[in-house]
Amino acid sequence: MFVDHVKIYVKGGDGGDGMVAFRREKFVPNGGPAGGDGGNGGDLIFKVDEGLRTLMDFRFKRHFKAIPGENGMSKGAHGRGSKPSVVSVPPGTVVTDEETGRVIADLVEHGQEAVVARGGRGGRGNIKFATPSNPAPELSEKGEPGQELNVILELKVLADVGLVGFPSVGKSTLLSVVSSAKPKIGAYHFTTIVPNLGMVQVGEGQSFAMADLPGLIEGASEGVGLGHQFLRHIERTRVIVHIVDMSASEGRKPYDDYVTINKELEQYNMRLTERPQLIVANKMDMPESEENLIEFKKHFDDDVKIFSTSAVSRQGLQELLYSIVDLLDVTPEFLLNDDEEDASDATVMYKHEIKGADFIVTRDEDGAFVLSGDTIERLFKMTDFSREESIRRFARQMRGMGVDEALRENGAENGDTVRLLKFEFEFVE
Repeated sequence: MFVDHVKIYVKGGDGGDGMVAFRREKFVPNGGPAGGDGGNGGDLIFKVDEGLRTLMDFRFKRHFKAIPGENGMSKGAHGRGSKPSVVSVPPGTVVTDEETGRVIADLVEHGQEAVVARGGRGGRGNIKFATPSNPAPELSEKGEPGQELNVILELKVLADVGLVGFPSVGKSTLLSVVSSAKPKIGAYHFTTIVPNLGMVQVGEGQSFAMADLPGLIEGASEGVGLGHQFLRHIERTRVIVHIVDMSASEGRKPYDDYVTINKELEQYNMRLTERPQLIVANKMDMPESEENLIEFKKHFDDDVKIFSTSAVSRQGLQELLYSIVDLLDVTPEFLLNDDEEDASDATVMYKHEIKGADFIVTRDEDGAFVLSGDTIERLFKMTDFSREESIRRFARQMRGMGVDEALRENGAENGDTVRLLKFEFEFVE
């Protein structure tokens, strides 16, 4: 089963908790704090495995969590940090944040890696909080939670050449003739329901990957037929080979087919119009094809090359293949995003993330004030509320961030309820 679009949940490993401990050995004068730091949580990494061809594995497992770090220990022993957890994906996988729509990674080369969810740092033990004024603090941090998010995985077939056209115009037949691929071929619409990929050998040492994409029909860019879910595979192709049934066996005019398909490509993604396109007049061994080709050419300038072929009798295929090779030699790769940088050499990709506000104050329906925001929620989760000293430290941190002042500005009065995540506090002046 070919799967090319899935949604999964990913989470980096949580950092280990720091520890509150003290030295009590006989020959250690004055004792002192001895709680170690927690280890860092592991990152969750996606890595390209060229042996994979589908996202089928993600249909059965949709939750991926990296390993958390170890907690800190007594005698100043730090917890062990966790190694990254690696998830294999097929080449051509695009990872997108479901909430923001931001492309996290575009993975195309074997061995290429990208950190999808970062692990949290380990919490500090009470050794780190010792000061001259407080030499024996009963204060430590919990580990930072690992980054968690829902991501969408899209597989976009890696092919140099994409065959497009209406159903039953001969795309699968052409691919089966020029390569060793064995696509399903039948005299009915939508015989091809998944992209088929084949390697085409031209001359000595020249080859390219060709994809036979499921047939498009009018309205494909809006989800009609099978085209909408497979249009994404055209995005990676460098050259589009547009196959037109010149026999008009379906009762449509060949030029109308040509215009309709190009319109669907443009409506799906304007950048597809940048791809060089070769026009192939197929089924030239059928009756009335010659007359239809003459009428078809009237809509084009004389310098537009239209290849006359018959995939069944192999007429005109060599000229077409050599023209594809020549066009590939001068056609660059097209990036999926304008601001996307080249990410090769199997390196980990890091992208700048715009930092949001430390906190936001809103009102709930019951009148309670609600605090939200990545920074304040992270500090809250890293606070050990079982110790009075940790609670006072969290209160100081909120005051330093301006939370108290912001609550007053929003009308908070003594005794009002303040909600943070699933916990409630009382606002005290």
